[in-house]
Amino acid sequence: MNAIRTAKKALVIGGGIAGPVMALALCKAGIEAVVLEAYDASAEGIGGTFMIAPNGLDALAVVGLAAEVGAIGQPIGPMLIEDGKGGVLAEFAGLADLPPGRVMRRAELYEVLQRRLRETGIEVRYGKRLVGAEEGADGVTARFADGSTATGDLLIGTDGTRSTVRTLIDPAAPGARYTGLLGVGGYSPHRLPGRAGRGETMHFANGARAFFGYWGLPDGAGTAWFSNIPQPEQQSAEQVRAVGREEWLRRVRDLHADDLPARDVLREADADTVEVFPRLEIMPSVPHWCRGRMVLVGDSVHAPSNSSGQGVSLAVESAVELARCLRDLPDHTAAFAAYEALRRPRVEKIAADAARTNNQKASGPVGRALFRLLAPIAMRTFMSPEKMLRPVHGHRIDWDRPVASAATGAATGRQGRAVTAP
Repeated sequence: MNAIRTAKKALVIGGGIAGPVMALALCKAGIEAVVLEAYDASAEGIGGTFMIAPNGLDALAVVGLAAEVGAIGQPIGPMLIEDGKGGVLAEFAGLADLPPGRVMRRAELYEVLQRRLRETGIEVRYGKRLVGAEEGADGVTARFADGSTATGDLLIGTDGTRSTVRTLIDPAAPGARYTGLLGVGGYSPHRLPGRAGRGETMHFANGARAFFGYWGLPDGAGTAWFSNIPQPEQQSAEQVRAVGREEWLRRVRDLHADDLPARDVLREADADTVEVFPRLEIMPSVPHWCRGRMVLVGDSVHAPSNSSGQGVSLAVESAVELARCLRDLPDHTAAFAAYEALRRPRVEKIAADAARTNNQKASGPVGRALFRLLAPIAMRTFMSPEKMLRPVHGHRIDWDRPVASAATGAATGRQGRAVTAP
């Protein structure tokens, strides 16, 4: 492996999930990192539920978190596509040589990451809302809303779909796009029959008026569920809170009144557990992933929407791959170019597939009926588990393999220019 020549310290902007993984991967690559979080306090206990797919688990294992992540959440194997009437349209049994994915609360993974940052000695600074950055020949200085600054060799944006770093790299960069769907989820004491009740499978049902997902909790403790509701106009968090949990549950029950088993699960659902997510978004293709000493990672540049089941997994993959590139290549320009060449085709293909799924979820009754008709045919032809899952879930990062250089055209940018967030 090549010695580090220019990148000795990185400022990681954003302390959610991608930021801590980025910092841990940089540490493994021999680069100092400091995490700078906009909020005044850490985010313990905050966030909903997501799945980390086998490829995401592999990337977390690279930074030494296999055991810790394997001890949280719930393993999920096969995925069943259902017709909303109790029938199975298709089954993705998973791949025999891969571990099952894990469903977990965001707060569980966040706690694991924060504990590892402390153990590793990586500093996290809170209340550091980025407002601008100034690049020079020897480094980049970040400026924050509280008047403070921080200087490093690189500035890495892991600051999500509303990324400030993205606007500093390119003020004309596109922002996240609303998918036309609103997410509602919660828990129900309703016990599912058979293997569904044992928590072995993830179920997706294309109901008459909305999409429904559910899985049994361990030890028959009930059912976790979510619904993607077609909602043409995106709502703010304030608008969602004003409606109230009881009313959201009533609306979901109404949408799934004719769907099975959604109707039975929702009848017993606990309104106190209901969470609503109005920001189901997807990132369009971002023209510039980097400029000068600044680069983007995770949702700031490639959020694939919740329909992909890959948001967290792709983010942690990208963090590890960027660290590899910075470890092996002679300067940040070459490293950024190689990183983008490694990641862009993969993440944009997954995002495009998710966009098609979003369109299907938001379709009307005719579109839903057509999906139920065509799904069994598709499973016998181009949607086999091997063809659908292998390219995504089977992706592995060989940390020990040196990274080759790539064309630097996409990574070049002017230095010595001050930029300010709008």
